[in-house]
Amino acid sequence: MKRPTHRCGSLSEDDVGKRVVLAGWVQTVRDLGGVVFVDLRDRAGVVQVVFNPEVAPSAHEVSQTVRSEYVLQVEGVVRRRSPETVNPKIHTGTIEVLAEELEILNESKTPPFPIEDEIDTAENLRLRYRYLDLRRPRMTRNLLTRHRVASSIRKYLEEEGFVEVETPFLTRSTPEGARDYLVPSRIQPGRFYALPQSPQLFKQLLMVAGLDRYYQIVKCFRDEDLRRDRQPEFTQVDLEMTFVEEADVQALSEGMFQRLFHEVLGLELQVPFPRLTYEEALDRYGTDKPDLRFDLTLVDLTEVFRETQFQLFARAVKEGGMVKALPLKGEAKMPRSELDRMQGEENLKRHYGIQTGARGVAWIKVQAEAWQGPVARALSPQEKEEIQRRCGLEPGDLVLFVAGQKGMVNATLDLLRTHFGRKLGLLEEGTYRFVWVTEFPLLEYDPDEGRYTAMHHPFTAPRPEDVPLLSTEPDKVRARAYDLVLNGNEIGGGSIRNHRLDVQMKVFQALGISLEEAEEKFRFLLEALQYGAPPHGGIAFGFDRIVMLLAGAETIRDVIAFPKTQRAACLLTEAPAEVDPRQLEELWIRILPK
Repeated sequence: MKRPTHRCGSLSEDDVGKRVVLAGWVQTVRDLGGVVFVDLRDRAGVVQVVFNPEVAPSAHEVSQTVRSEYVLQVEGVVRRRSPETVNPKIHTGTIEVLAEELEILNESKTPPFPIEDEIDTAENLRLRYRYLDLRRPRMTRNLLTRHRVASSIRKYLEEEGFVEVETPFLTRSTPEGARDYLVPSRIQPGRFYALPQSPQLFKQLLMVAGLDRYYQIVKCFRDEDLRRDRQPEFTQVDLEMTFVEEADVQALSEGMFQRLFHEVLGLELQVPFPRLTYEEALDRYGTDKPDLRFDLTLVDLTEVFRETQFQLFARAVKEGGMVKALPLKGEAKMPRSELDRMQGEENLKRHYGIQTGARGVAWIKVQAEAWQGPVARALSPQEKEEIQRRCGLEPGDLVLFVAGQKGMVNATLDLLRTHFGRKLGLLEEGTYRFVWVTEFPLLEYDPDEGRYTAMHHPFTAPRPEDVPLLSTEPDKVRARAYDLVLNGNEIGGGSIRNHRLDVQMKVFQALGISLEEAEEKFRFLLEALQYGAPPHGGIAFGFDRIVMLLAGAETIRDVIAFPKTQRAACLLTEAPAEVDPRQLEELWIRILPK
């Protein structure tokens, strides 16, 4: 076998007349009146190879035996195609290789699905034969995009003075929100390591150690239910800096994305990215990860309906809830059948995927002669006037209302906003809209546990002016936290950390973590904070989500080489699997019957 001189998809008109050696897989074979045409594919793309019996009889004879996905080596000369055979859809469409030598390096069984982009194949079958699925040009491009994203990020952070430091995969279990993956210790029976959900504590220790600027593109693990953008093992870009404020971390992150989008997509991002506080994001969009590619905003009408005669709205306000509206300009023409699909929990679930507990959506059609709809008949002239003013209504507009508890109302309208943004063609495809969301609550009350929990993690610093509220009104304490959202996807989150022991202990106290529990679980961090811990902060970005958005993929599974299913299974290797009982005995583990 000779060493290839070029990649198939990299050839161009500059190579016309050159003698080349290529190696790759057979995409298609066509025998047209004795001349055989083979599309040869490698990771760079496809090139047409011509086997002419008058030029190379032996190579032509062998070419008649090749089939799809055979592995070939070809030697020949690059030439221009005739004008009528040019293929503008591929990079090599103006050239071809006239073969002089051919060697079949390996044969192939018929693949279980076509090795091409447009296939109607169940994902489970693709994952079962992932090594074949990754041969498809789109999947190859996704992995190459992943490589380019990682390379761009590394170069940028190293230019900014960051040092890449690896942190342990075998550590101790600490409460960070999701279930840990546990690893039993053979040497210390009955004790377990945990795979890290993030390198949070270690990167803080690196700041105490004086590393100043740390980063890592690192695997993290969470044993939680899966979905489109979640995997049990995932990759994040993790970084931490000393002597910084929120604006420093945000500015550095914006520079990273400017570089990334320029190098990978050829796009120039405008910075700084817009900022919204957590409360502003919920008020305007119903979510803390708003999609700003379309301009639909929500309107809080709770005060308008505080004394209303419309009992549905009046009851919601009286019970401490809210009434909120989504105005849709020019959509009074929406058919009644569409509006009826918004009534009832089952309809909302079936037609809109809404499972928020909402029982239905009220509506008003604004017409020049009169307002139409069940709600309109119950409103006073003053209420109509105030709704019109706040929503900016004109004849031809439609207003959707949801009433109830704040969380349910916002979640329902967020999903409706996204649905109609897409349906009405308001969403600009191929555009990227970033936004920082800031000033999150530090804590949120968990009624199931009967205590406060950390909205981000327990090491996030409170705003200095809110520290006194930790012992009196913990729900009003704002965090020095920030999330970066892109096109409605949270792609990063970070904060300024607690670098002083007294503040960290106050946060633990508000979380209901006793001194004894804190010492048991976080002794090493609490001890480190007593040895001159500098002010520090950082951020972690969801690497898989970033690549998914840049590649235009549907799920993060399409940008991970060997992903798991939604049941956390690897169909290729059939993991997780049973192990030899002797291995369990060595680990002092016994499997109990179900």
